[in-house]
Order: sequence, then structure tokens, then C-alpha cells
Amino acid sequence: MNRRDSLKAIGLGTLSTALLLDACKPGTKKQAEDTNDEKINPSDEGRLPGEIEHNKKLNAEKFFTEHEMATITVLGDIIIPKDAHSGSASDAKVPEFIEFIVKDMPEHQTPMRGGLRWLDLQCLNRYGKAFVDASNAQQIEIVTDIAYPKKAKPEMHTGVVFFNRMRNLTATGFFTTRIGIDDLGYMGNSPGKWTGVPPDVLKHYGMEDVV
Repeated sequence: MNRRDSLKAIGLGTLSTALLLDACKPGTKKQAEDTNDEKINPSDEGRLPGEIEHNKKLNAEKFFTEHEMATITVLGDIIIPKDAHSGSASDAKVPEFIEFIVKDMPEHQTPMRGGLRWLDLQCLNRYGKAFVDASNAQQIEIVTDIAYPKKAKPEMHTGVVFFNRMRNLTATGFFTTRIGIDDLGYMGNSPGKWTGVPPDVLKHYGMEDVV
């Protein structure tokens, strides 16, 4: 399952559950031989050496500050909270996914960083504190103002655009993890079980006594 490729395939448009599931179907994994007697990272299975090195390089870098990551974590858990059925966005390590994606797809960097700053400025102007320091009720109040594009006020446009991107990243990150797949109840392909011709079909053709 390649989460980055899943995101690129979806194109950050309206999320399609079918697309997400199709992108997450397990493929044939090539068992690599470890010539250095080191354990192979499961996430590297089936990847080309160049891609492995590329991912290592990105993972060694850091884009978001600790404050920005904390904000992403809070906002992600508002978008996909933990409930009795499933874990939250942070449980599925969505913040780490977003950190990786903005490094791999730099076009997200400026909109994400700008949006996080916009969010903090809104909180500072309303409540005199940053988003992560606001109460849950205050956080939900701001999110409500930008989560529904058709209802949002014109002055909230910047926040709406940011929240749409954040919501798409969060959903993509969540539903390309085991937690997300389990939340959908997706079981994958399974063999059918033949139980014979249905009784109503046999009756229709006058063959109910044949079997």
C-alpha cells in the first residue's frame, strides 16, 4: 500500500471511497534478500532502491515546527475523532503522513503553513490565544465557520480553502491505514459460496421438484 501514490491518484479532489480502497489493495510483494543481515523495513518492500533512498531523505528532514505539528494533530482529530468504532486521525499517524506529504509534494507547503497561521490569527483575534491553546468549544466554533464552503462568510474564504486541503489530506492519510480500512469495514476480495439455484427461480421455471 503506497499512501503517497494513493494521494496523487486521488488528486486531492472530492474523496472517493472506491478509489481509496482500490489504491490500498495489496499487490504482489517482492521478498528482498538482506545481504547485510539487517531487518528490512516492511514499508520498503516492493520499492525500488531509488525510492527507498528518496523516502529516507525526506524522513530525515523536518518541515513543520512543533507548534504547527501540534495544531495539525488537534485539527486532524477534530476532522476524524476517536469513537467507539475506530481510532482518531492521530491514532492512525495522520500528522506524520501530512509531514511526509508536504515534503514529497512541496506545492502543499505554502498553503498549509499559511493556513495554519491564518487559523492562529483567527484564534488570537477572537480569544487571545493560539488554536491549540483554545478550548474545544472555541476550536469547534472556528472550524464550523470554515468547514462548510456554501455557508461560510466571504471573509472566511482563506480558511475554507485551507480547511478543504487539510480535510482531504487527513481523510487520505486515515483511509490508507489499517485503522481506516477497518473503519470502512472493507474485507477485500473473498470467494463466493454456491448454495444452489434460489427456490424462487426454480419455481418460476417449474423445476422446484427436480432437485
